[in-house]
Amino acid sequence: MQEQVKQQHIPVKVYRTDDRLMIAAPMAGLEPENILVEVTHDGRLILHGDQRALLKEVKELLVDEWSVGVYHRELALPVPVNAVCANVTYGNGVLMVALPISDQTSPARLTLERVTPTHGEHKGNAGHLATCVQT
Repeated sequence: MQEQVKQQHIPVKVYRTDDRLMIAAPMAGLEPENILVEVTHDGRLILHGDQRALLKEVKELLVDEWSVGVYHRELALPVPVNAVCANVTYGNGVLMVALPISDQTSPARLTLERVTPTHGEHKGNAGHLATCVQT
């Protein structure tokens, strides 16, 4: 049996505090550079994880019920956010996105910087909105 490439729907949990919208999404088996987070002008969140390498021909695939990527999910955000000031982390196979709530949506395309082979981050703020790094 040959390994099949399947785009996987990502389940999410969305949380809200007074000043942040947080999204948790399991995206197991990726490296930080395989992940893209985007907030669009019209207030949509796009989560995408590219596929890693298929199994080498040396292995015989017996059951194929799960793949490492391609992950993709788009959802409408319930409130306007400032994506430029977002913090994004990836660790233990879970992507966490923290978006500051704003008066209007500020879109951004966010990639992760590798911290270790399985952990990555994008820092848009240092935990306080006043310290947002506007690039």
